[in-house]
Amino acid sequence: MRLTPLALLLAASFLASAPATAAQRDDRIAALATQHKQPFLDDLRDFVNIESGSRDREGLDKLSDLIAGKFRALGAQVELIEPGSPASPDVYKMGDTPDKLGRMVRATFKGTGKGKVMLIAHMDTVYLKGMLAKQPFRIEGDKAYGLGIADDKQGVAVILHVMTMLKDLGFKDYDTVTVLVNGDEEISSPGSRAMFQKLAAEHDFVLSHEGTSIKEDKLSLATAGIGSFNLRVKGKASHAGAAPEQGINALYELSHQVLQLRDLSDPSTGLKMNWTISQSGTNRNVIPADATATADVRVIKIADFDRIEKTVQERVKKQLVPDAKVEIQFERRRPPLEANPGSLALAKHAQAVYGELGRKLAADDQVSGGGTDAAFAGIPGKAGVVERFGLQGFGAHSNDAEYVLIDSIEPRLYLVTRLVMDIGKGVLKR
Repeated sequence: MRLTPLALLLAASFLASAPATAAQRDDRIAALATQHKQPFLDDLRDFVNIESGSRDREGLDKLSDLIAGKFRALGAQVELIEPGSPASPDVYKMGDTPDKLGRMVRATFKGTGKGKVMLIAHMDTVYLKGMLAKQPFRIEGDKAYGLGIADDKQGVAVILHVMTMLKDLGFKDYDTVTVLVNGDEEISSPGSRAMFQKLAAEHDFVLSHEGTSIKEDKLSLATAGIGSFNLRVKGKASHAGAAPEQGINALYELSHQVLQLRDLSDPSTGLKMNWTISQSGTNRNVIPADATATADVRVIKIADFDRIEKTVQERVKKQLVPDAKVEIQFERRRPPLEANPGSLALAKHAQAVYGELGRKLAADDQVSGGGTDAAFAGIPGKAGVVERFGLQGFGAHSNDAEYVLIDSIEPRLYLVTRLVMDIGKGVLKR
């Protein structure tokens, strides 16, 4: 059952302000986290130094093979899953979806305990092939730099070393730990979204490993939903000087539509809709026969997708140029992640675990930044899903400033390892 908005507000306020619980630190896990710091950096270097843009299938294949091999060496049952194959047939095609998507790495660890936990991260980046030469992995002081290092190769490394630490401890007191690393997150996960939903419904908790901020060590219980409207107007070309009346001006109709759809943002619900791209015409002296525009949409409730789509579809029926043909398409690029009782319980428990290290961990359901794959895992509504279990970092999607804080490696490894153990033993229940 979903929490009411008031209950969420009260719970989130408590999470954000509650002091970390001063419990007994597990020295075995803390010592292992320290031992894994350098091997972690070595693996992170290897991940970063393989270019893996969302449309670079060659690089994604190389990186997914490397990741799969590391989990296989830990004793996991490993599958390399092709989007669109019988193993994962559903692909949500959008206007910018490439023909060939990156593979998913699914690693399954079976144990003897009770809890089922899913750990997720993505291997793809926003960067173009060839950019690695100008910014390979490097360490400067307490910062490790590299393209995609914060978003989200550190997340893959966190999961890998948590599972390695559990093996070092001889811990298998869980029912199932499932790892899913996808290669299409930066293009809205068209080939992996269905797999996230399917697997999340089979687990008690999902820990997503996008990075957190250098300003505040914080978990996220909610993320934004992202959509886009693609508007296309078909008119008729004609000479702009000799016979403009024989044309059908697609730009006039496009402008009319954009203006009548400009006021749909709703601050009271967090819905935002803004027109951001437009294009029309081919020549100065030709009445434009084609015009297109794109709007960015952000929501914090899944139901708002239906509401905004219905409103837009009704409004576009009112045309300025009757003979123009107007087409509008809505893409649900990523749903919002909404907090539920399980995610609140997980965040609260994480705060207590962090307290064992004498550290404070913020957590709330305030939506900020972009959407993540945690939202797909949250759609079934069964698992407790929490985002930002990755390292503290900065500069995601920048060309020369992306880094993670090395000092955040040990506390994050400790935190996630302890959480997997507590979920596995049934100490933490959704």
